[in-house]
Amino acid sequence: MKNIRIGTRGSRLALWQAHHVAACLERAQYTTEIVIITTTGDVVLDRSLAKIGSKGVFTIELEESLRSGHIDIAVHSAKDVQSSIPEDLELLAFMEREIVNDVVVSYNHDFSLDKPGIVLGTSSTRRRAMLQRYYPAAATAEARGNLQTRLRKLEEGQYDALVLAYAGVHRMEYDALIRYMLPETKFVPATGQGSVAIECARNMEPELKASLQDILDHPTTHLCVQAERAFLRTMEGGCSIPSFALATYTDGVLQLHGGLISLDGEEYVEEIQTTTDLTQVEALGVRVAEAVLGRGGRQILDEIRSHRAEA
Repeated sequence: MKNIRIGTRGSRLALWQAHHVAACLERAQYTTEIVIITTTGDVVLDRSLAKIGSKGVFTIELEESLRSGHIDIAVHSAKDVQSSIPEDLELLAFMEREIVNDVVVSYNHDFSLDKPGIVLGTSSTRRRAMLQRYYPAAATAEARGNLQTRLRKLEEGQYDALVLAYAGVHRMEYDALIRYMLPETKFVPATGQGSVAIECARNMEPELKASLQDILDHPTTHLCVQAERAFLRTMEGGCSIPSFALATYTDGVLQLHGGLISLDGEEYVEEIQTTTDLTQVEALGVRVAEAVLGRGGRQILDEIRSHRAEA
């Protein structure tokens, strides 16, 4: 069978994801090769994602390698994938989702979110805004870099705690540092959080594409992330705006909880809708986004863009 060249970023977490994909393929009798590719987001660490223009910051170089044929598939954290994929590429699979929650990690066993003056490290605009809404006494500080770099900064005392996705913390076996599991109903996660996305060239040989999808795709996760990504596309935003979306599927009903929060956490618009027609999950994402935009979300986005233009 064909040897599959798997493109990935070089962080420990990205490599965990790539090796997880490789293991799945090897169980199906494929041979694999891991190809490490450095992305803009790995190099530019002195600015926030919002300031460097986060669209594709962790994916563009991987996508160029797909086009050139240097790799066969690219492995991404699904939440890092831009809302619109170039026409010559496609998202082949979304792997089974991990627990979606955000968590607070600290080396201090007695850490409390209610303690005045604490400093919480995060690189996420969404998390920063939600922390300001629910924990206004806490300060937030930019925390870029891979997970191990952030934890080193935490250990050095640059922050009292970090706010991260459970999936990455768990996959890197840092569960013992988790002090809080933030409820997903309040701290609604980013689009795709907890899933691994597989991208390929659209002109990949059809039989190979079908085989890889059969091995790697988790259909329920795929439906949920499809709805979330349609929401994000309609919002015309990426990880530089504090939007959120979480789809869940239970007993034949797919529910999407999406929304937007202002940078200071003061304004908050959310919408929850459902569908039982699984051919219409993207339409559901569009409807939820349009509802959010129509009930104040558009004004929040305009304020965010105006603020950034002045910065």
